[in-house]
Amino acid sequence: MLIVFCGLPGVGKTTIARPLASRLAATYLRLDAIEQAIRDAGVLAGDVGSSGYRVAWALARANLDLGRRVVVDCVNPVSESREAFHRLAREADVPCVDVEVLCSDAVLHRERVETRVLDLPGLVPPTWEAVRRHEYETWESVGLRLDTAQLTPEEAVEAILDHLARSAGWSSSRGAS
Repeated sequence: MLIVFCGLPGVGKTTIARPLASRLAATYLRLDAIEQAIRDAGVLAGDVGSSGYRVAWALARANLDLGRRVVVDCVNPVSESREAFHRLAREADVPCVDVEVLCSDAVLHRERVETRVLDLPGLVPPTWEAVRRHEYETWESVGLRLDTAQLTPEEAVEAILDHLARSAGWSSSRGAS
């Protein structure tokens, strides 16, 4: 199973994706970590562009081929990247579950962006203005949409587990730890 998180920076994707991956004993792929490693390697003259996503797709595929569940934590802002994850799941013959995370309270979202503590050395967080200007295409049809202004991280994880049990035929008693 491939579970792909998406949403603007600062909405709470990582705060939800990490404990979900742990509960599912899944491989956890965080685009921020991949992109920062690419920057740190100094192999690109400019911005990382789509390089981080290309690495994530390769790592996800390798883990899916091993029979592992994979949780991907990324902004995933455009239809091309979203479709690439779906294509990957089809090729690996596994279900793909999209989880869009949003924060409907702009004041709370801004506070999170401006006060978050980063856990990746060298990562420069986006400013609130950069988040507001970030390209992000609206999803017409998404598997699950979570509003972190309304849910605690624990409630969000439980909502995802419930959604998986209903939509993907997965039982929370199987494989969760």
